[in-house]
Amino acid sequence: MKFMKPPALALVAAAGIASHAWAAEPDSVLGTWRTPTKHGVVQIERCGTSICGRLVESDNIRKNPDLRDLNNKDEGKRGRRLKGLPILSGFNRDGGKWSGGTVYNPEDGGTYKGTITPVTTSTLKLKGCIVWPLCKTQTWTRIN
Repeated sequence: MKFMKPPALALVAAAGIASHAWAAEPDSVLGTWRTPTKHGVVQIERCGTSICGRLVESDNIRKNPDLRDLNNKDEGKRGRRLKGLPILSGFNRDGGKWSGGTVYNPEDGGTYKGTITPVTTSTLKLKGCIVWPLCKTQTWTRIN
């Protein structure tokens, strides 16, 4: 009996199904992630039925662990420490992604509507929008 190699298309389809199955897991975004700017590290965890994330460290926090939220548009919040600051909140499960939440950017003090989409076991896409289509997307890489 001669064994035949499966067609390349079938392998690609199988990989797509496996990737989609992983992305559909509700806890697939939980963990520690590296951001592409200033070597930021964000811990994403469950907050009730939602998920949230806090800033664990960045280049600036390593230089000054007592760094404050000086760019916040709300003057009353400018005394908060950046280390441990909640930057993701209110995200709810929406099929294979998390949406309806907000992303706080301490670099400009702005809060944006956001979507988190798992791409692979080691990457996710975070999209923040002022209003659609004025959006910015980053790819975050899993640390653990």
